[in-house]
Amino acid sequence: MMKARVRGVYTTALTKLLLDQGFDIVQASETIKQRFRLNENTDSPDLDVFERRDSQGVRALGKAEPMQLFTSLLQSCLDDVVVRKWAVTVDGVYRGLVKEVDTATHEALVDIGPSVGVLNDPKTSGYTTEQQLLVQVERFRLGSRQPILTTEIKIPGKNAILIPGRQVKISRKIMDWQTRTQLRQLGEDLATEDWGVLWRTSAANQLPDLLRNEVSTLVERAESIMQRAEGAEAPAMLWEGAHFVNVEFPALSKSRLDEIRRKVTSTIDGHHRYKASGQRVSTALEMAEKLLEKDYPQADVNDLLRQTIEKEFPSDGSWIKIEHVKLDGKVFHLGPAFIETFDQDKSYIRFRRVFKRPGVYDGLKTPKQPDDYAITEAKMDEWYFKTQYFSKEGQIKGTYINLNTPMELYPYAIRYIDLEADVCVWPDGRVETLDMEKLEEALTKGLVTEKLVTIVKEKIREIIRAL
Repeated sequence: MMKARVRGVYTTALTKLLLDQGFDIVQASETIKQRFRLNENTDSPDLDVFERRDSQGVRALGKAEPMQLFTSLLQSCLDDVVVRKWAVTVDGVYRGLVKEVDTATHEALVDIGPSVGVLNDPKTSGYTTEQQLLVQVERFRLGSRQPILTTEIKIPGKNAILIPGRQVKISRKIMDWQTRTQLRQLGEDLATEDWGVLWRTSAANQLPDLLRNEVSTLVERAESIMQRAEGAEAPAMLWEGAHFVNVEFPALSKSRLDEIRRKVTSTIDGHHRYKASGQRVSTALEMAEKLLEKDYPQADVNDLLRQTIEKEFPSDGSWIKIEHVKLDGKVFHLGPAFIETFDQDKSYIRFRRVFKRPGVYDGLKTPKQPDDYAITEAKMDEWYFKTQYFSKEGQIKGTYINLNTPMELYPYAIRYIDLEADVCVWPDGRVETLDMEKLEEALTKGLVTEKLVTIVKEKIREIIRAL
């Protein structure tokens, strides 16, 4: 059975999904063990899921099969989820081809096939372009466009990591001196002329024979990699490491995860959005949900929470940033914007932006002049918003209807995921749909679901009929 470890604000909902899918949950917190009546399990995970720093999703690291099952599970139940898969594998070993060398910074760009990585090595002064190197993808800067590479090859296992040179290292989390002494002696017995051992924290609870067998297997794996390297032509993958994904949970995904969490414990609508809204809002949410646990009426608690956090969020007359997030994860800040109208009950917002620099309006191909302004109107729960562009004299220059995930309002910004496709309307009445092929390409890459593409196509037809 596959094992998963989950950490962060999405833990309860994702644990529920993974348990229903047949995963074992390991290294669970006390809260999760109580909620799901789990027994203590300190095994190493096949899949490690942890919250993103911005709380807008999760990152996951794991073997190919559990990772595929996890991402398929998310895409089957979350309509607007975005799954960004890293092209390379973490700890993956590659035969790379040097493309560029910068002796001043001791850096080399190395083509490893799926990507071009950065190798920082004092030896770069001796490298030449088209030279072939044995490199490994480091865990540093997971998901970066240019992975960080090293020539210091390590072979990771569940309880041990094979490291270069005859040496023995022990996890600092193993505090018991007797256990450390035993592991050090065992490591010295198992170390070879080329390879040493780094004992992971989990090694402290394992039998010596199991650890011996694991290190023996890792040595065989290392020798196999070295043999393959001799006959491989760069760029080539020699050993597949752990797969990594960066998952974005837009508005509808958060709402669905709220529903799943509610099956396990008391949950207020908007739970996961509030958790991503900063400490004050998150603390107020926790207090409100404790009231629910004490059987206070849901409607009363919702009203109390709304009154408590209302001042934290923008309202009529506020300035706000616009976080325009692309499918590949890039974030463009389209602000500042002045909120002219915000009706929470009707889920309606209207805001204005004034431009200070000249340029061109994308799609419309119309010149943009200083002091032009844009008026954006949106239903927060809709899949698109409409922006009209005006000259400083108030003459309309065109209308841009952006297809996107439903907007989310945070204390710091309005946030949504741009779904690439757009509808442009010129002042003369001409209408054109743009960039639908980019969304289709995102589907091919596995970034979005087929259901989401279908929703966007239907929305475009709806928009054009309304025009």
